[in-house]
Order: sequence, then structure tokens, then C-alpha cells
Amino acid sequence: MSENSDEATAPGADWDALAASFDDEPDHGLRDADVRRAWAARLASWLPPRPGDVLDLGCGTGSLSLLAAEQGHRVTCVDLSPAMVELARTKLAGRDAVFLNGDAAAPPVGEQRFDAVLVRHVLWTLPGPGRVLRHWRQLLRPRGRLVLVEGVWGSVTPVGIPADRLTALLAPLAGQARVERLSGDASLWGREVTDERYAVVATYG
Repeated sequence: MSENSDEATAPGADWDALAASFDDEPDHGLRDADVRRAWAARLASWLPPRPGDVLDLGCGTGSLSLLAAEQGHRVTCVDLSPAMVELARTKLAGRDAVFLNGDAAAPPVGEQRFDAVLVRHVLWTLPGPGRVLRHWRQLLRPRGRLVLVEGVWGSVTPVGIPADRLTALLAPLAGQARVERLSGDASLWGREVTDERYAVVATYG
């Protein structure tokens, strides 16, 4: 611990501490073959049918990035945690992928545009989600899509973002959004779940 109590914690430090055990969750590490197949099938239906450029924001250890790469996409992985980014780099070794340390709300991709922006369990943690969604929309090429996997977790003090709120935030962006309910598909989570879990796929142009 620093002797200077005013010294700010480095961005991503909390997630750095979780990186080594992050993949222990079935839907994080996708180590179980059935869970991995379930996510691969969903991802194939959400991402563009032809290989393109996918931006994975809050990529964690890169499990979804790897599935996207295996489906032929070129992936740019962004995470606030340097430790997560390094694990993703290892996981995708030899794949057509770029790895960046940065904030999902304002990813350091410059003027680059993407065919899909993929974000899982990140938007609910960010302040000003409407503003963030507008920025993500600007990162898309014509006919691009936002793929947002979110939910509401916990019963006593629930956290997350309900599907109806997310679709309301997307409405001003003038895309076509569809919601897929994921709670009932135990194969995605490695167990039965009762909380709200869903994906929104919004297409533009």
C-alpha cells in the first residue's frame, strides 16, 4: 500500500485482481464444451453473417472474442484491465486480433469503424448509458450492429439494466432492435438461472 493515501488506484486495478480467477465462471471461461457451443451458436446469430470487424468492449479474458475470431471475424479487444487484456492476448494467440487497454465507454480506436460492437455485462456499470450508446453507435459502419448482452442480478439489492430500459435508451438511435431472452437457456450459464438475462441486437442502416 502506498504511503500517500491520496494516490489514486490505477484504472482497472480491481479487475486485475480478479483476472486470474475470472474464467472459473462457466459463462466467462467457456471451458465446458456445452456452454461453449451454446455461446458460439448465439454469437453466430448475433454477429454479421459475413466475416467483418468486431469491436469487443470490456472483453475480459477474451472468450467471446475468441469465438468471434473462430467464426472468421477480425476482432479488436478492449478492456480497462491490463491483466485481462494480457489473458485475452494469450487466448487469441495466432488469431486476427488487436488488443487495447482502455475504457469501454470511450475505446481508444481513433477513426476506425466496425461491422459490430459486442458488449457483454458492461453497459450497466457505466455512467450515462444513453451517451455511451450514442458513442458506440458512431463506431459502426453502415449496416453495422450493436450486440449487447445484459441483465439484472440479485434479489435483495439487484444490479444491472432491465431489457425495457435498454431498448428505451436505444430508441432515439433509430435502429431496429430485437431482444432475445437468455434466462431460460441453462446451457449458456452452466446452470439454471432465475434472474433477468438477455441480449439486444440493434442494426443500423
